[in-house]
Amino acid sequence: MEKAWSISSEVEVTVDPSTAFTAFTDEMDLWWRRGPINYYESWRVVAKRCEPGVGGRLLEVYDESTGDALEIGRFTVWEPGARLGWQSSVDDVAIDVTFEPTAVGTLVRVEAQVPKDGHDRGGSSWVAVTPGWFGAWCAKRDTASHAPSDLGRFGLAAYYAKPATAARWLANAFGFEGCDPLPEDENQPWIEFHVANCSLMIFKLDGSVPEGAPTTHVPWIFVDDVDAHFARAQAGGATIIEPIHQHGYRAYVAEDLEGHRWTFAQARPTQH
Repeated sequence: MEKAWSISSEVEVTVDPSTAFTAFTDEMDLWWRRGPINYYESWRVVAKRCEPGVGGRLLEVYDESTGDALEIGRFTVWEPGARLGWQSSVDDVAIDVTFEPTAVGTLVRVEAQVPKDGHDRGGSSWVAVTPGWFGAWCAKRDTASHAPSDLGRFGLAAYYAKPATAARWLANAFGFEGCDPLPEDENQPWIEFHVANCSLMIFKLDGSVPEGAPTTHVPWIFVDDVDAHFARAQAGGATIIEPIHQHGYRAYVAEDLEGHRWTFAQARPTQH
């Protein structure tokens, strides 16, 4: 017999409670990060949307023209600028979101509750992702495009003996973003970063790489300021294989904590 349980998280954003509520609800499809495992049916999703008001539905939309969608939840509380709540339609999780004014903006707190013998099929994920994803959106929403941006069709999977340790190192030394929160468990089944519109997935290495094995795949990442990135990588403990050099492009090559090589190149002004 399983006991009832709850978890919560919070993030402070520099917008007022009314704006924070609007951003959380009306702009959900802009701040919810698209990725291979961030939806129940990622391969056919086109939007994430909520219908306003108590009784409104939280939807994962598959076809706008036919209305084909998965109902993720039903809103039980709808108090603009103050509180939002819904009961999950895919499991037994109840979510409560509060918007409390602070000196600099709003404290957004998310709590997930699961009743005795209840099941969680991802309904509690809002607690984990809201601080990083929603917080990042509020910080840039005044200057960012309000058109939904999808991932590109190229993704990279990298395998490490200690994937959680590697993920934290990559975030610190190379500035990769999108993994919220950074995991501690080395058996975490999925760790994902977003580099522009591409997905970088970190998995556990099955076995070991033979000593002296040749390097055959080196990812290229284009960054806004290659000089600043080079300095950060050095400070983070990366082994510099090739310092910044120029041959049409400007780039450097670094080795991470498990010996993987990465090339970082200066992005063009028009490169997004």
